[in-house]
Amino acid sequence: MSSTGRQIGTDLIVFGAGGQVGRAVVAEARRRGLTVTAAVRDPERHRDLADTGATVVRCDITDGAGVAAAALGHTAAVSAVYTPDVPSTQFYRAAADALVAGLAAAEVHRLVHVGVATTLETAPGTAVHDDPAFPEAYRAFSLGHSTALDRLRESAAALDWVVVTPPLDLDRGAPGTGRYRVGGPQVLGERIAQADLAVAVVDEAAAPAHHREQIAVAA
Repeated sequence: MSSTGRQIGTDLIVFGAGGQVGRAVVAEARRRGLTVTAAVRDPERHRDLADTGATVVRCDITDGAGVAAAALGHTAAVSAVYTPDVPSTQFYRAAADALVAGLAAAEVHRLVHVGVATTLETAPGTAVHDDPAFPEAYRAFSLGHSTALDRLRESAAALDWVVVTPPLDLDRGAPGTGRYRVGGPQVLGERIAQADLAVAVVDEAAAPAHHREQIAVAA
């Protein structure tokens, strides 16, 4: 698949816009001419996001009322959030629940969540992190993302979500090609450029092709 590069009149809010993936998504959306709100915990730390033409707002992703207030008036949302300050399972559960409740209140029906490769399947029903040899130090983070995926699966049908999941090798320095492959919830490939992950995310936000499912993307 590839980005058309055409301008689409989508009002997009990006939660976690201050992180590396979030910034790439904001840049790609603005490149297409989309109206973007960059939602971050501390706007003072991310003033430069305004240089892209995005509107920067403060939002705690675990606060459903705050999510609703920030998302009001948008047509789609992206979640690319992370924090080292809270245990991953607790954080991603709270974030998913707040997104489900807040987006419903704001009447935003499209959500694109950025997942992690270790939640993809190596066999039906078996995730990468289920391997006994999987490093214990990374298991909690992966299980946090799995918890978020479970909460999305349990959400009301009105929320049209998709979890876009890159490979383990997310190359932050590689130039984007504008192209990517898409598969189901199984491990698909070894790498993707961060810029191409951003293309896939914005494609799914602006022109939804997958619904209430986890997908893998790769170069």
